[in-house]
Amino acid sequence: MIIGDRLLNRLKEFGLNSYEAKIWVSLLSRGISSAGELSDISSVPRSRAYDVLESLEKKGFIVMKIGKPIKYIAVKPIEVIERVKKKVKQDAENQAQIIEELKKDEILQELDVLYTKGVDIVDPSELSGALRDRLNVYHTMNTMINNAQKSVEILTTEQGLLRKADSLKRCLEKAAKRGVKVRIAAPITKKSQKAVEVLEKFAELKNVSTVKARFCIVDGKEVIFALLDDQKAVPSYDAGIWVTTEFFAGALQTMFDQVWGKQLTVKVDN
Repeated sequence: MIIGDRLLNRLKEFGLNSYEAKIWVSLLSRGISSAGELSDISSVPRSRAYDVLESLEKKGFIVMKIGKPIKYIAVKPIEVIERVKKKVKQDAENQAQIIEELKKDEILQELDVLYTKGVDIVDPSELSGALRDRLNVYHTMNTMINNAQKSVEILTTEQGLLRKADSLKRCLEKAAKRGVKVRIAAPITKKSQKAVEVLEKFAELKNVSTVKARFCIVDGKEVIFALLDDQKAVPSYDAGIWVTTEFFAGALQTMFDQVWGKQLTVKVDN
């Protein structure tokens, strides 16, 4: 039985390797079958078939039929999906719990000491990096805001405002509660009005549509800025630069202050 590469690749999302995927698909096509038959159909070596079937049984993809010779029954795919989803959730919760417990472990303190010593001997101009994938950009921005002590200034686009209301709401709100001044400049339209309602609870907002740029300045010294046009950038290929330099941050700060000063009112554009 020939199984296409596309199907095999998609079945990896179920947590199956290539042998498991071949055996399971073969069993689905037969309903019930023996290890030898499945080995012949799927072209999986017979020496591996029993191990693969045992693995599939543990994962809940098949059921071993009582009797001799030993045969196997395929589990309905929709039921398999529910089992896989349940397991993924359970594994994620367990992993999150382990990570949460690490915060209280002495190993984290040891790692922090190493990091602090390492950073202390690094020239500030060397604290920079290229970020690929929008998710990584937002992870870095989140860390910057969590460490903010005085100010956070963000210039973004209409779509960027929507994303920040979703991805950065929590860290911006916590920063504001610590006394950090949060200012966000972006095109405020009917489409972004809901984002404004979320963010204006803890941040100052100004309607800025004349400057197309995406950057964030923290405490006047740490900057992250996007390299691509938001309307053309694909999330997985979006890119940004993170730098720690008061000189460059100061230049962007001047630009931000000038733009902010020209926009005196929050007006919703059509």
